[in-house]
Amino acid sequence: MNNIQGKVWGETQPLFCKNNVEIHRIEVNAGGFCSKHKHEHKYNAFYVESGCLKITAWKNDYDLVDETMVRAGRLTTCPPKEYHSFHALEDTVAYEIYWIELDEKDIVRENCGGSV
Repeated sequence: MNNIQGKVWGETQPLFCKNNVEIHRIEVNAGGFCSKHKHEHKYNAFYVESGCLKITAWKNDYDLVDETMVRAGRLTTCPPKEYHSFHALEDTVAYEIYWIELDEKDIVRENCGGSV
């Protein structure tokens, strides 16, 4: 599972992929950027170890495009269904952390139960 994969912007290496959590180490070349994309169910956090990533997020709740500079030791998160992308302002090493939150309302009742 630790195979390094080349990308047009650098490379990625999955470190942990189990159940509802994934952690990937990414190396992004200065000037490299990923596609504008969204995840249907996954949160996507970016933790920068060295360098600087500009995270652009197209907000769903209001008409705004947010740009966050994430420098070494900082983290930002994009929720599911929110388009986002990253752009390395310098050579950058970062970790992408993905997870899915369980929905406490994830139940469909056919009856209301009771006792005998």
